[in-house]
Amino acid sequence: MERCIGIVGPGLIGGSMAIDLRRRGFGSYFLGVEKEGVNASAALHMGIIDEAVSLEECAERADIVILAVPVGTACNMLPIILDIFAANLASNPDRLQLVMDTCSTKAGITAAAESHPLRGHFVPSHPMAGTEYSGPWAAQPSLFDGRACIIADPEKSEAWAVECVSELYSCLNMRLLEMDSKAHDMHTAYVSHISHVTSFALALTVLDKEKDEKHIFDLASGGFTSTVRLAKSNADMWVPILAENKENLLQAIDTYLNRMQQFRDAIASGDENSIRELINESNRIKRILR
Repeated sequence: MERCIGIVGPGLIGGSMAIDLRRRGFGSYFLGVEKEGVNASAALHMGIIDEAVSLEECAERADIVILAVPVGTACNMLPIILDIFAANLASNPDRLQLVMDTCSTKAGITAAAESHPLRGHFVPSHPMAGTEYSGPWAAQPSLFDGRACIIADPEKSEAWAVECVSELYSCLNMRLLEMDSKAHDMHTAYVSHISHVTSFALALTVLDKEKDEKHIFDLASGGFTSTVRLAKSNADMWVPILAENKENLLQAIDTYLNRMQQFRDAIASGDENSIRELINESNRIKRILR
């Protein structure tokens, strides 16, 4: 199908989407919006995008615009894109365009479009996949295969737009879920955002204690490496996420600290039975994660 797709932020998420959408035939031409010249050149050289353009030109030409940038940036861009869609629709009433996002929080991005006349042309989504790396060089095929993707507040989007975005994620072999924005932000605080915070904190703890970095690398094994992997994540991406989802995240952190205190108390008192009980209780996670 002849379909022009605009990737705003052709990095890990946007770039990986472009790779698979192209090779699986969902899109025929890919525009890229990237403010960093080096990144734009890399995306072009790697064949992730066919052309680097401005945000305005992307919104003018693309059938689908994918916002794969930090949530604060996406919130600022979204009304601009919808305004351009409105102008396009005024001159060509038969033209259908949609914009979707890939942000890890939904409250801010949905609020940014709530009062816009073309709110229905926006589909909030969150493909729950990624790595600790960023930029076009991090883009990879099959990143999304088998992973979950949330479409938020589908009832507020036009049916045809939701159907199109669902087809897009099906092309990426993702498992589709629907939920409201508030529920999404609460759940991701516990299953995603707290994981990053604890990884950042663990990295800082080890770096504070182990001044000779050589010992970290000498002793690090699979357990430590996998636990601290997320600490290599990009601050520009994660600062807005943690700031926007503050209330949910604080509840998750408080719960986590309470559990850490239980472990500390049991270890400090030499209470092996309590330690065993805590570990056995945590083992119930195996019923969910196989």
